[in-house]
Amino acid sequence: MSFAPGSQLGRYRVSIQLGRGGMGEVYLAHDTLLGRAVAVKVLPENVDAMAERVERFVLEAKAASALNHPNILTVFDAGRDGTTHFIVTELVDGTTLRAHAVSRSLEIDEIVDACIQTANALAVAHDAGIVHRDIKPENLMLRRDGYMKILDFGLAKLLDSRDDTLAGQTIVDAGGDDDSFTGGCPLSLRHGVRRNNVW
Repeated sequence: MSFAPGSQLGRYRVSIQLGRGGMGEVYLAHDTLLGRAVAVKVLPENVDAMAERVERFVLEAKAASALNHPNILTVFDAGRDGTTHFIVTELVDGTTLRAHAVSRSLEIDEIVDACIQTANALAVAHDAGIVHRDIKPENLMLRRDGYMKILDFGLAKLLDSRDDTLAGQTIVDAGGDDDSFTGGCPLSLRHGVRRNNVW
């Protein structure tokens, strides 16, 4: 599925495709109501009948929109236009950490700063009962001004005080590519839950 420039999704006018992945495609778009550039993530139409994929897409929107932190991608809106589900977020002026590292070698102070920003954002998410579970260079966007942004909460787990299904377990997703790495050390033990965000 692809959208031609000028296509409408609700009040959002699609421009060009910015990227694509297993959970959908991301487009540059224009918010015709507020007059600003945004990013729109679209779930492929052929998964509309797959309740689990749609549910996870909605969960991604809920998880990210529940968080307010400068290092976490801001969700503006979510909705459905016909059979097309979409999430609207801020447009980040930068590149993924993976692309940034490929283009040039990172200095040690840049690496430390990126880790600190990411860890601070994850701590806020954990305190809100949200575990990302898919931290990797492709899901970290480095803005031109040096700010790191955590993207893609598609594999996130929402926890609350009543959720003991993960107690004593390390959360592990068997996905990821050959460049991924496992992180066996839990980043938080709050509520007795081992929370593994890193690949």
